[in-house]
Amino acid sequence: MAIITGLCLFVLLLFWKEFKILLFDADYTKTLGFNTNFIDILITVFIVLAIVLGLQTVGVVLMSAMLLAPAAAAGQWTNSLSTMVMLAALFGAFSGVFGTAISASQNNLSTGPVIVIVAAVFVVFSFVFSPSRGLLFKHIRFIKNRRDLELHKTLAFMHHIAETHDNYSHPHAIILLNNFQGYTRATLQKLVEKDFVKLEGNLRSLTETGFETAANLYTKQLTKDE
Repeated sequence: MAIITGLCLFVLLLFWKEFKILLFDADYTKTLGFNTNFIDILITVFIVLAIVLGLQTVGVVLMSAMLLAPAAAAGQWTNSLSTMVMLAALFGAFSGVFGTAISASQNNLSTGPVIVIVAAVFVVFSFVFSPSRGLLFKHIRFIKNRRDLELHKTLAFMHHIAETHDNYSHPHAIILLNNFQGYTRATLQKLVEKDFVKLEGNLRSLTETGFETAANLYTKQLTKDE
């Protein structure tokens, strides 16, 4: 197994550029003058060798999971193919080590299924906690974007009210702002913390900084629409 694994790694490194170009764009690979049929056969042969090596460890059915799971987990952490390949190798290796150790610690616990379960844990962890594609960080970015949108909408409304008055601290403008129900207290508190809005008693009004920021947002929106 060690000899065949070393041979696979040697061929992978030797033909890395060709493998990468072919997997990215087969037509472009032909235009560069590479023999795409040979490279394709080479990839297939070494995938088969990898499957044969894994059969002794996890079996026929679970080997498909071991081919896909490490790559799926690694793909969540990077956009680089070389980094993804290294991460997939690490995830696969750790799955084998941890799965074997866990199965050895218990009686009547099959090694293959435990290895696949450990690999599945890596996949779930990657899909949830990956900074760029993970569900958790996507949700955090969604909440942040929604809050920023609420701040911008509130500032835009305040700017609209302020524009209709010579003085954006005019009592009439302040009454209109405080009677408007389109924003939440949390949004207003954020605006106060950013010094866009000042709070006097129970009444809020735009500061000079808030008015200028709202005017810039309004100008950017007009430019985008045009």
